[in-house]
Amino acid sequence: MGNTQTPPFVLEVRRLSKAFGGLKATNDVSFAIPKGELSAIIGPNGAGKTTLFNLITGKLVPDGGEVLFKGERIDGQSPADISRKGIGRSFQITSIFKERTVLENVLVSVLSREKKTARLFRRATAYGDAVREAMEILADFSLEGKAGEMAGSLPHGDQKRLDIAVALALNPELVMLDEPMAGMSPEERTTTVDLIRKIWKEKALTLLFIEHDMDVVFGISEWIRVLNQGVLLAEGTPAEISRNREVITAYLGEEIDE
Repeated sequence: MGNTQTPPFVLEVRRLSKAFGGLKATNDVSFAIPKGELSAIIGPNGAGKTTLFNLITGKLVPDGGEVLFKGERIDGQSPADISRKGIGRSFQITSIFKERTVLENVLVSVLSREKKTARLFRRATAYGDAVREAMEILADFSLEGKAGEMAGSLPHGDQKRLDIAVALALNPELVMLDEPMAGMSPEERTTTVDLIRKIWKEKALTLLFIEHDMDVVFGISEWIRVLNQGVLLAEGTPAEISRNREVITAYLGEEIDE
């Protein structure tokens, strides 16, 4: 997969650069993601992975380069506008509203597609169709039984899954997950991996994720991109990446058995 497929691509990053002072967090990064790809971005701490996500989703403005979503330039647009175009994102540190219920968190995304969030917290139950849709999404994540609980009271693994549910409630074409397994127990990681794979297949999504757990990365990815010191060091299939000498030297430390 990867760049062997022909355009149009869902996402194109062209010579994207961002510096903080004298540090180049991303340096002339280019790649393209075809529709339906399940791919990972890996790299050491400080490689520029989250900065890259922030540039794509509008939280940062690039110093140079372009970001195209379905052929349309989106770099420099607001996160809200980019989200409404069809990009959903979860965060390394969850961005859920911890003082609101689990249901209300998902309703925010469902209703924001039509810019109806202003009255949400006053009259959430009045939005019958939106409530039903939100409950269906929560059921996909086995969270429907906790719909009335405060999001901040959930265990860490449930909060991470809720963050993904909030991203998916935007009905995106491209889902970007920033370390979805961070802080999870082995059992929670297994459950979440199965869930991500299931949703990706059933909803025909394009999915891009950052992850440090190499078992997860090499277990579910079709394509892997490696960042190192802000530069795209390599990209390819899991088998190709596990045998790439530059990647092994810079990051993995040893070959990964298939």
